Amino acid sequence: MLSTTDIPLSESALLVVDAQDSFKVDPKWERRNNRNFERNVGALIDAYRAAGRPVIFFLHTDGDPGFERDSVHLRLMDFITVRDGEPVILKDTRNTFTGTTLQAKLLALGVRRLAITGIQMEQCCETTARVAADLGYAVDFVIDGTMTFPIKNWDVPGEELGVAAVEERTIYALRRRFARIVRTETLVGELEALTEPALAV
Repeated sequence: MLSTTDIPLSESALLVVDAQDSFKVDPKWERRNNRNFERNVGALIDAYRAAGRPVIFFLHTDGDPGFERDSVHLRLMDFITVRDGEPVILKDTRNTFTGTTLQAKLLALGVRRLAITGIQMEQCCETTARVAADLGYAVDFVIDGTMTFPIKNWDVPGEELGVAAVEERTIYALRRRFARIVRTETLVGELEALTEPALAV
């Protein structure tokens, strides 16, 4: 696995995975973790743009209410404004690679490192991180740039895994195996260093 110490941030792209209104159809939306999600992802989008690095958006489609291809909810959340040239890719799998043009786009852009944000932390975001690492990308998993919900135990009615446990499990599963776990503030600071003017000599 390539580490983020192997690939410079100047070869990175930001993936914004399934930050879409579809999730708001489900009552579980009120039980989400990370109330700073929109602010953090917005800051990362701004930082990647300022650094001249690609930003790629995804929308997840399936048969669940709000996720159908003809649903009015199948759209990016209001805090996101897509700029000309920034792809919005539809997907119907848990990761952003299978069945999409993502890898071809990354190859054309010379991207070898990915920052992953979006919904849900332990599903589409984590699965994307695992696939990306196996494909040879260095991965920054922005833990406070992702969001999740309690997970039902379908075999035990009334039992669920809380959001703190989901986050902890994701961190333990990904760290130093598939990704660097990083927070928004740290990654934004690193991106700002790419755009700082050179000192006069």
